Amino acid sequence: MVDADQTFVIVGGGLTGAKAAETLRAEGYSGRVILIGDERDHPYERPSLSKDYLLGKAERDSLFVHPPGWYAQHDVELHLGQTVESIDRGAGTVRLGDGTSIAYDKLLLATGAEPRRLDVPGTHLVGVHHLRRLAHSERLRQVLTNLGRENGHLVIAGAGWIGLEVAAAARSYGAEVTVVHRGPTPLHGVLGPELGQLFTDLHREHGVRFHFGASLTEIVGQDGMVLAARTDDGEEHPAHDVLAAIGAAPRTALAQAAGLELVDPAEGGGVAVDAALRTSDPDVYAAGDIASVHHPLFDRRIRVEHWANALNGGPAAARAMLGREVAYDRLPYFYSDQYDVGLEYSGWAPPGSYDQVVIRGDAGKREFIAFWLAGGRVLAGMNVNVWDVTAPVQDLIRSAAPVDPEALADPSVPLESLVTAPAE
Repeated sequence: MVDADQTFVIVGGGLTGAKAAETLRAEGYSGRVILIGDERDHPYERPSLSKDYLLGKAERDSLFVHPPGWYAQHDVELHLGQTVESIDRGAGTVRLGDGTSIAYDKLLLATGAEPRRLDVPGTHLVGVHHLRRLAHSERLRQVLTNLGRENGHLVIAGAGWIGLEVAAAARSYGAEVTVVHRGPTPLHGVLGPELGQLFTDLHREHGVRFHFGASLTEIVGQDGMVLAARTDDGEEHPAHDVLAAIGAAPRTALAQAAGLELVDPAEGGGVAVDAALRTSDPDVYAAGDIASVHHPLFDRRIRVEHWANALNGGPAAARAMLGREVAYDRLPYFYSDQYDVGLEYSGWAPPGSYDQVVIRGDAGKREFIAFWLAGGRVLAGMNVNVWDVTAPVQDLIRSAAPVDPEALADPSVPLESLVTAPAE
């Protein structure tokens, strides 16, 4: 039972924190809800920052999780533009950057992730960018507009989802784009070489240049402006702007300073949580990008940085804080849009975990579903320009049963017919 005079504090003003606050009220919690975010903007969703908003196809107001007036209407106390400096678990308090202390009965950490920084000379130059926040996207949109108008060059360090989505946006504005990536194909760590080549071909068709097997070593500038980017194989690429898209790191410093159990970065990093998203302190929870939870299907801890995890993790943590039974075992899911290609990916199949890739449909036309299998069992599936199949794809993964690869590859065989009930 939760008393009405209790205080639940949420640290993190993104989608995770906003959906947690919404769920607390929807579940009937009548105590204090305090949401603390280090950005001055109200909580917003991030996917559009590298997609429609960056492309100028979405209005700013469409990004926000709730209308600004929602928080006051639902008695959610907002502390925007505030950092949490420390947690005193013994006293049950958090201390803000302005020196204020706030007492909590339950605490949710939803601090998210931050872009990894390039550690090379020249990162101080005006034309070096990251993309994580709304302000970053607003600035980058203006940069891409100018580059397109002036036939300017953008160098992108990294060929992950953010790097590729920005490359597609930059080409739509008319900018020249070079992507520098130390791997052999884009998205190698997510999709492996089999599907990574598809994205190489897609972007090359739209005029993107790739420089694989290399890393940036220096950003050359003059009068504070970017002139070029150099790589460790001696190449120099003309550049007016550089985007660092080399991944993100979970923001765990606050949890670490508070003495909460963390996960080794070699195992994905993050804050260790149980199935109910509780940390090593039963009054402190973690959700979203920082939460590393043991997934029963894959029998290992997994930390997911994508939108769906924020959307679902915040409500799950809120229910757990209220004493509800929670077992957070949702399959990892994400989506991407690049040029005329849209995709959805479900599951978890990093290189080395699978022994077969099965294609259903026409990969040449980029209308297909790819499945990653191990021992005949589907670990992950990605539908490319094929829609309304997420449910059967996820059912196949959850069944954890061997599937006939020939039937899986045959579009005339309904996916639903291949699903076997999970073993008890």
